[in-house]
Parts: sequence; C-alpha cells; structure tokens
Amino acid sequence: MYKNCRLCPRDCGIDRTKNIGVCGASDKVKVALVSIHNFEEPCISGKNGSGTVFFSNCNLRCVYCQNFKISRNGFGKEISIKRLAEIFLEQQKRGVNNINLVTPTMYVDSIIEALKMAKSKGLVIPIVYNSSGYEKVETIKKLDGLIDVYLPDFKYATNRLSKKYSGVNNYVESAISSISEMIKQVGKPVFNDDGIITKGVIIRHMILPNNVLNSKMVLKKIKEKFSDNVLVSIMAQYFPSGDANKYPEINRKITKDELKEIEEYLIKLNITNGYIQELGEHEEEYVPNFDLSNT
Repeated sequence: MYKNCRLCPRDCGIDRTKNIGVCGASDKVKVALVSIHNFEEPCISGKNGSGTVFFSNCNLRCVYCQNFKISRNGFGKEISIKRLAEIFLEQQKRGVNNINLVTPTMYVDSIIEALKMAKSKGLVIPIVYNSSGYEKVETIKKLDGLIDVYLPDFKYATNRLSKKYSGVNNYVESAISSISEMIKQVGKPVFNDDGIITKGVIIRHMILPNNVLNSKMVLKKIKEKFSDNVLVSIMAQYFPSGDANKYPEINRKITKDELKEIEEYLIKLNITNGYIQELGEHEEEYVPNFDLSNT
C-alpha cells in the first residue's frame, strides 16, 4: 500500500516497503501507546476518557514537538493491521467515549483496513482523527464515512513560520483545504446527551511564545474560512521540548499577557464556540508516558 507514498502534502513518492519516508515511517503500523486519555477537550474525554492510539513518527517535523520521543525519535512497536483492529475493539470494551487516532496520517491505508475489520466485528463508538492539520485532501477523502470527529491543528498563518519550525513550505494551504474537506464530510458539531461530541470538527491552535501575531492571524483565517461550522480549541500548554532550545524566541512557556491578548482577540472576532486552556505550572503533565501499554 505504501510503495509510492503520497499520503501527505510532502508528496515524496518514497517506496516505504523498502525505505523510510521523511516522516520516519515504513510500511508497518507503529504504535507507542494505547491508553484512556482524560486531558483532551471536555467534549472528547468527558468522564469516561478518550480511547487514544498514539502512532509513532510524523509527517510534520515540528522542532518543539511535545511528543518528540515518538514523533521524531520513532519510539514504538510495529503491529499488524489485525492487531490494530483488535486494539480498537479492546478500547471500546474499556468504556471510552471514542477511538482517538493520534498522528495517524502516515498509516491511513492501514487504519482504513483496521477500522473496516473492527466495525464488522462490532465497533460502534465515534472515531476521532487527531492530526497536525498537514493533510492532503485526497487522503482525507479516503476516510469519508469512517471518521466521525476531526481534530486537526491549525498551527501557522504563514508558510514562513511553517518552514522555520516544521520544515514544510505549504502548510497553510494544506490545512485550509483539508479542514474544508473534513467539514464537508461530518458537518457542524453534534453532541450526545452527555455532552460528548459524536460528529464535527474541532480546530486546535497552540499559542507559541513570541508569536501572538501568528495566533491572531490563524484565528482570523478560521473565522473567515470556517465561521461557525467548527469548534475552536486554544491550547496554552506549550513548553520548550525537542529542539526548541535551538530557537531562543520559543525557548520558554507562554505568558499570562500573551494568553490574555489572545482571549481578547477571540472576543473581538466573536469566536464563542470552543475552549480556552488555562495556564498551568506543570504543562509537562499533559505528555503521556509512552511505554507501549496495551499495544
């Protein structure tokens, strides 16, 4: 399935059956952690938690990635498509609200097969596609009818920043076009009686230190392009990780003033549907312990 891989906007065409792609992935599914996660947005985690499956490697090479151990260093365990389907069903038995596919882009073809297999054996809970936003429309179209909730990032408003911090020069147009396709597939957010999202798109944006203008520009684009068709989740949990120490301007946490400025801008744009994360003292607690549990 991965002999001429063009799943993401890098469009590299690498034969992943023989070589490792830019993303770090081969043709084998690699998973670092299967867990019940309680730190997602309230409408995803709820009381029962989200059934996360953290995939290893990533097609976006963010220098500050908080999951650097698995995204850049490739920590994880190779599993079969059959095993992945079993994991989905095991998560459902644990009583989670949903199956949460974290950084799944490199393995879309395998995930499709695993989802079809699991659904034929009784998988019924919503499927969440949790990604960096660096997606290809053609790849998202493959998932039509299989994904219930899309949870993309919208990291940058300019490709200058995406090139500097993530190594790609076509992030903005890729995010906008792929999110548009996501909305086309699942429509406006829908919730069950417990307040858990069952359909829809939630766009995440993490504030980077010394980059408040970027955040404002991203929010303006979200308002202009997607209006009230999505929820917006503002993340304040940034802390220096990975290679962030090589970039002095982002080698610190964000400040209260930076967060306040974004909060005020949300009001100015009249963006009212979504979430704003509070500043904490130990943002590192949001990073899971990638120990191959339940893989």
